[in-house]
Amino acid sequence: MTTDTTVHVRYLVDDVEAAVAFYTAHLGFDEGFRAVPAFADVRRGNLRLLLSGPASSAGRPMPDGTRPHAGGWNRIHLLVDDIDAEVARLRAAGVGFRSDVVAGPGGKQIVLDDPAGNPVELFQPAGT
Repeated sequence: MTTDTTVHVRYLVDDVEAAVAFYTAHLGFDEGFRAVPAFADVRRGNLRLLLSGPASSAGRPMPDGTRPHAGGWNRIHLLVDDIDAEVARLRAAGVGFRSDVVAGPGGKQIVLDDPAGNPVELFQPAGT
């Protein structure tokens, strides 16, 4: 096992270029390695998000013929200082949300979709 403290998450996307543009323009990620149209990665802090398109090895069919695809409910979780301001900024930029902001004992959250339908959760911890 490696001792790397970077968290690596793979998202399957329909359009790698659109995904890179979305994460860098709207969510504060920096672009990393690029092998478009198959693959690219973006980074934010210690999160490395691997964006794998249909032409990537991650998009190849499984032995039973099932094809991996974008979307679902597993998601990355990004902390924000002011969720209302972030939601307003992203809505003004045309980003779509799956829900409205919901509050619970731990804080407030909202789920948005990247261009391929992969969910991203914005979370403002309680007391901030």
